[in-house]
Amino acid sequence: MVEVTLLGVLALTLKVAATATLITAIPGIAAGYALARFDFPAKSLVSSIVTLPLVLPPTAVGFLLLRLLAVDGPLGRHTLGFDLNILLTWKAAVVAASVMSLPLVARTARVTFEGVDPRLELAARTLGFGPFSVFFRFSLPLARKGLLAALILGFTRAVGEFGATVILAGNIPGRTQTLASAIYSAQQRGDLGRADGLMIAALMLGLLAIWASETLAGPGRPARGQDRLDWKQGRGAGARR
Repeated sequence: MVEVTLLGVLALTLKVAATATLITAIPGIAAGYALARFDFPAKSLVSSIVTLPLVLPPTAVGFLLLRLLAVDGPLGRHTLGFDLNILLTWKAAVVAASVMSLPLVARTARVTFEGVDPRLELAARTLGFGPFSVFFRFSLPLARKGLLAALILGFTRAVGEFGATVILAGNIPGRTQTLASAIYSAQQRGDLGRADGLMIAALMLGLLAIWASETLAGPGRPARGQDRLDWKQGRGAGARR
């Protein structure tokens, strides 16, 4: 059996979690904003689909992804005509971590955008800003701390992902074995010293992430974005006078 060092396991875990966070950032934030600001006929359905991985057992999510990417699945070699080469690779761990962390990012982003006063966005619209300008120049800056906290929570969820990852990527030392699966393997072999070292690393990562998310979620200073809007309102009012 290949024995991978603690640093090797940590490096692969951080690589998988960071890639998964980058993948989920845009769709997670976009879904959170859409659910917070817009009413549309399928809103409840979209919200349910986004949240579904949170309520399903991770092994069930992994099995669904496996059926999707299997040779005869919708995204398999027989259907597409070529092999995506995802199963039993680190990319499969990224797919599993992305799917499992996306709901956490989207729901936290939704709560964050719901905390931004919609009157500020409406005032920006009346000053001639388009929807994209309002989002990027006002909504996003005002929600930046909460969104960073959402991404940190998604990152830690990806770090700790086990059930879906094991089914989709396996538990191959040096290739797909992440921190969670390495702890499981060490415990199964009775290697308590290695398991303790891995657990300490997991605790340190978890505590660091919790501290960072709590710090970002604390009382912020939204005055910069609001001051810009107030200044533009004042300039507009002065021009009208």
